Amino acid sequence: MIKTAGLTHIHLVVHDLDVALNFYQNVFGMIEMFRDGPKMVFLNTPGTEDLITLNEDPGESDNAGKNGGVGHFGFRLAKEVSLDEAIAEVKKYGGSLENRGAHGPGHEFAYVRDPDGYLIEL
Repeated sequence: MIKTAGLTHIHLVVHDLDVALNFYQNVFGMIEMFRDGPKMVFLNTPGTEDLITLNEDPGESDNAGKNGGVGHFGFRLAKEVSLDEAIAEVKKYGGSLENRGAHGPGHEFAYVRDPDGYLIEL
């Protein structure tokens, strides 16, 4: 077994870096950590060590929004954030609601899509 410190990052190919950056910064409060060239940016959720890499690579743009076998990724909402508020923010910044429900009493969830079509569980 390899001992790790957790998941490092998720790398997303996007159609438009500015649109994707606007979405993740405004919906999830992620901050830009650094860039690797003009078309790739690394974002972090403040107070955590997670990263999302957004990459506007013209050679891979046909893959933007395709999950490649990964069904979805998720964000855990802060206790003070309602699911309705979160869904409204997703829609405000170009995302959409896929569906919502409950895994059991008191365990509501929503599946939303970002502007490229990636599926995110809230």
